[in-house]
Amino acid sequence: MKFKTLNNGVQIPVLGFGVWQMIDQAQCQEAVENALEVGYRLIDTAAIYHNEEAVGRAVSASGLSREEIFLTSKVWIDQLGYTETKTAFRETLNKLDTDYLDLYLIHQPYGDTHGAWRAMIELYKEGYIRAIGVSNFSTGRLTDFALNTEVVPALNQIELHPYKQHPIIQATNAKFGIATQAWSPFNSGQDNLFQDATLNSIAKKHGKTVAQVILRWQIQNDILTIPKSVHLERMKENFASFDFELTPDDIKQIQLLDRFPNNYGPNESPELIERLLSL
Repeated sequence: MKFKTLNNGVQIPVLGFGVWQMIDQAQCQEAVENALEVGYRLIDTAAIYHNEEAVGRAVSASGLSREEIFLTSKVWIDQLGYTETKTAFRETLNKLDTDYLDLYLIHQPYGDTHGAWRAMIELYKEGYIRAIGVSNFSTGRLTDFALNTEVVPALNQIELHPYKQHPIIQATNAKFGIATQAWSPFNSGQDNLFQDATLNSIAKKHGKTVAQVILRWQIQNDILTIPKSVHLERMKENFASFDFELTPDDIKQIQLLDRFPNNYGPNESPELIERLLSL
């Protein structure tokens, strides 16, 4: 496994395992146990996923020491705020059956994010969190945080795949020394991504799968990534993304697939915000 050093000196695996949409508790626990057995050492969950307890059981059942596993979770909008976030964090620790987190994120940039951040800074300084960051922050919201808070976020987790590459957000992250981490690196299989002619041509040339090409493209571009799967063979396939190199021309071809190159951030329409606040 390769690692990246965050802006506070903490090392994070460049390839992790996500559990978004794994609502079935038994399935989630089995998937995480399998992922850990394959070799994944970063597990990404969130309060809104409603599977933190299953992740905690899988970690306990793995036989690995807690220090070997990098655990990420996130606080949802309804528990943003100084007091609320401290309560949410304690609930997450209890569900994961751990006494600290490696990374804790503000899941969405709506609500009392600054109050939540003050709470997270205190928890970070007290040693309960090794690194703190954000998720789904646009360039403007990220810049506000970077310039107007005591601790610059260590990481910004965003949707990022060949059809939505967010070069402007990536550049903003880099400007402030904030790591970029991709959720939904395969676009959840939408828009026929796995049938894309360019990606299939590159995959055929290297004797790899489209999924492996996507993950390799992200890793070579200094993007942390957290693919998910409930299928053991696909977990193994995704994990085997370190033994080949894409050429500069391969990377250029993938960059040309971006459908929103001038996008400054996630959709911030009033309708979307209202929907998120209602969850």
